[in-house]
Amino acid sequence: MSELRPPRTPEEMDTSLYGPEHVRAYRETNGERGYIWNGTHILLLSTKGRSSGQERTTPLIFIEDGDTPVVVASKGGAPDHPDWFKNLQAQPRVRVQIKDDVFEAVARVATGAERARLWPRAVEAWPQYADYQQRTDREIPVVMLERLRS
Repeated sequence: MSELRPPRTPEEMDTSLYGPEHVRAYRETNGERGYIWNGTHILLLSTKGRSSGQERTTPLIFIEDGDTPVVVASKGGAPDHPDWFKNLQAQPRVRVQIKDDVFEAVARVATGAERARLWPRAVEAWPQYADYQQRTDREIPVVMLERLRS
């Protein structure tokens, strides 16, 4: 991945792509729009709704650990986990899109030394994660998206 610089202030944030609009633009252009967002790299994570059974797709900042995408369940430092994380806890098989590469993966939470190694890299990619961790008592999960090989 190329070196990018996330925004340093809220005024620097580009909010022209957000939520469902971000997903739509990313899918329609295979990431030409939406892969790079606010100085970071974005993937699309599709989970199965734990109650509804419906597919839910969320654009998420990611880093890579070798060939494995890694995402952070921050929810801006809220006291509870984001819905997408609760969904993958119920059903860890997910679909990931990075640009035009769409694949099935199994999600798992990094723990111990693995999490300790990845957390600073995630904070480097999105410095606000450090602020989010300060806002909450929960340890913000770092999630590995391990590609299923056919």
